Amino acid sequence: MMNITRRTGDPKQMILRAFLFLTLGMTPIAASAVELTLPGSARQTAGQDLGIDSYVLPIAPFDGVMIPSRIFEGFVTRQAWRVEGGGVTPLQMVQPLREELKANDYTVLFECADRACGGFDFRFQTDVIDAPKMYVDLDDYRFVSAIKGEPDAPKAAISLLVSRSAASAYIQIIQIAVDGNAEISVSKGSEIIASTAVAGTPQTAGSDLETAQQLDITGHVALDDLIFKTGSSELGSGPFASLAQVASYLKVNAKREIALVGHTDAVGSLSGNIKLSKRRADSVRKRLIEAHGVPSAQVSAEGVGFLSPVANNLDEAGREANRRVEAVLVSTE
Repeated sequence: MMNITRRTGDPKQMILRAFLFLTLGMTPIAASAVELTLPGSARQTAGQDLGIDSYVLPIAPFDGVMIPSRIFEGFVTRQAWRVEGGGVTPLQMVQPLREELKANDYTVLFECADRACGGFDFRFQTDVIDAPKMYVDLDDYRFVSAIKGEPDAPKAAISLLVSRSAASAYIQIIQIAVDGNAEISVSKGSEIIASTAVAGTPQTAGSDLETAQQLDITGHVALDDLIFKTGSSELGSGPFASLAQVASYLKVNAKREIALVGHTDAVGSLSGNIKLSKRRADSVRKRLIEAHGVPSAQVSAEGVGFLSPVANNLDEAGREANRRVEAVLVSTE
C-alpha cells in the first residue's frame, strides 16, 4: 500500500506549502506511491484501479502530429478531484504538487501550460477522465509528468493535469507502479474517501459543469429546458438554467463565440421550418443579451429547420426531441 501523507523536506518548500495551506485551505491527503497534499475542500470524483495495464506518459508538447510519449506497464490508477470555489489558478494548484513530487524523489520529465502543451490537440490526445468527473478548459490548464527511480528503469511514473471551470478547480492524477506493487488507497486526514463517493453523483441538467464540458468536448450542447409555444418563436418567460450556464461560460471565456442553431420537426415545409428555427434561435440570442448581459458579438443565430434531426419524425416523442435549440462553439479566439 502507498499513502499520501505530509512530508517536511526543504525549508523553502515548507514555506511555500505553508503559504498555500493558509491561502487555499490545503490539508494533507493520502494516496499511493507518492506523498501529495490536496486542498481541504477537494472531493474525489473518480477513482479507478486498472490493475496491470499500460499508460502512455506525455514527455513533450504536441509536435503537430502526435504527443511524444513514453509507454509504461504496471499497476495503473486514475483519480480525479474537484475543488470547490473559484479564484485559484491551475498554476497555484499544480505548483505545490510538483514540488512535493520532487520531495518524494520524483524527477519531472515535462511540464507545460495549455497552448504551450499543444492546446486542443494535447488535451484530446492524452488520457483524460471523462466528463463530468474531470473538466479541462482548453485555454487554462497545466500538465506535469514525472518518474521515480533511474531514467532507464524507473520504479513509478505519474502525471498531473489541473484545470478549472467558473466555479471549481479539477485535478487528475494518473499513477503507475512499474513493479506492480500494491493496491491504491486514498485518504483525507483520517477519513478514507471511497473512490465512488462522488463519482456516482448525478449532474443537474443545465449545470455550468455539464454545459462547459459539452461545449469544450463535443463542440455543442442542446438547451433542453427551453420552452416555445407550438408553432411560435416566442421563448417562454423562464428562468432557464441552460441560458444562465451558457451566459456564465461566455463571460468566463470572453474570447469564445457560439452560434445558436434552431431545429424543428418535419411537420410543414422546409422553407417554413428554416424560418421558424431561425426565429427561435434569434429569440434565445436576444434573451442571452438582454437578460444575461452576454455581449452580442459572442452570439449569433442560425436555423436549419428539420435538416439535422436527433430522432425520427414518425412519432410525437421523436418530433419533440427534434424541436430544439443548440449552442455550437464556433470560435476559441
